[in-house]
Amino acid sequence: MEAFWWTLTVGLMLAGLFASVFPVMPDSLLILAGAYLHHFTMPPGHTVGWWTLGVLTGLCILAHILDFVAGALGAKKFGASRWGAFGGIVGGVVGLFFFPVGLFLGPVLGALCAEIIFAGRSLGPAVRSGWGTLLGTTAGMVAKVVIDVAMVALFFAAVLLPRHQ
Repeated sequence: MEAFWWTLTVGLMLAGLFASVFPVMPDSLLILAGAYLHHFTMPPGHTVGWWTLGVLTGLCILAHILDFVAGALGAKKFGASRWGAFGGIVGGVVGLFFFPVGLFLGPVLGALCAEIIFAGRSLGPAVRSGWGTLLGTTAGMVAKVVIDVAMVALFFAAVLLPRHQ
């Protein structure tokens, strides 16, 4: 039965790593689910402890926060108004429905339109805000992939490396 739980755990983690490249899937949540499944189905001493699960949960939350606000932070870094940052977030959510192109164009167009329509900015500063949104969104995606890989590495290190008592 342990082989079954190991297979399911590894399957969830691999699905999570695969999903980290496709942002419409719950990548870090799948990895976290695999860790919790392993914790509750394996005998004590052969799985991760509560501290490891706590760190993995924190990393999962961090990955989702970064994914959600990275575009807005990029826009702000390039001089966007609050409207531009908000437009980047709204555009990112709308862009999810137009995968894969919408993942990048949604935040950019959202920031651009919000800057022109609501903030009353000219095209030059609005384009600059859109560019910042694109860079921030891309950086957020890369950070999320790095966090997901770190989660899997931490899980396997905690399970497989010998512990000194």
